[in-house]
This record gives sequence, C-alpha cells and structure tokens, in this order.
Amino acid sequence: MSNTIMKQKSRQKRIQRIRKKIHGTSLRPRLRVFKSLKHIYAQLIDDDKQVTICSASTLNSTLNGKDVKGKVDKAKFIGLQIAKLSINLGINSIVFDRGGYIYHGRVKALSEGAREGGLIF
Repeated sequence: MSNTIMKQKSRQKRIQRIRKKIHGTSLRPRLRVFKSLKHIYAQLIDDDKQVTICSASTLNSTLNGKDVKGKVDKAKFIGLQIAKLSINLGINSIVFDRGGYIYHGRVKALSEGAREGGLIF
C-alpha cells in the first residue's frame, strides 16, 4: 500500500473514533473542519436532522479584498467568518470537530478565530 492510502485510512479511523464521542444538535451544532493543501473549510452540522446549517471556506470567501496573507491567517479569518454566520442564525454554542487532524496550526487558528468571533465551545 502506498503511504497516502495508509494516511487516509488512519485519518478515517481517527474520524470514526472522534465521531463516537461528539454529536451536534440544532441548539449546539458540530463545527466540522476540513483542510486541503491550499484551502480550509468549516461547516456547522446538525446531526439530528443531518443537514449543514452554514459553511465558510477560503475557496468561496471574500479574502480578495482583505489583507490576509498565509494559510494560518486565512484559517483564522474563516473562523471569524463562520462565527459571524452562526451568530446571525442565533447559534452561540457549538461542538468542535477537528476532523481527525491534530489541534495545531490551521485547525487551532480556525477554532481561535471562532472563539474570538463569539462562539462558545
């Protein structure tokens, strides 16, 4: 097996292990993080209804007008953006799902941005 396939399988196992413990509701949805090499994505998910409430990413955000350089700064901006969207919907409290990634770098910056934006974990 190639190294990338083994990494993907290991991450899938971590995701399943994490998802056994956390669950999002309509009052306290799950903030799910996914990162690729260039972009980072965040979405609020209601697991009871199995719907995405809102989402934000560097792929479709308004980063062009902002002075945001680097992937970590962009992740923090996305955290602020998802916090603003969720507070507009009346959601203040969330459950954080790091998506099988370690809580470091871009994942940590996104969660700190969401906290600064007013979300409670």
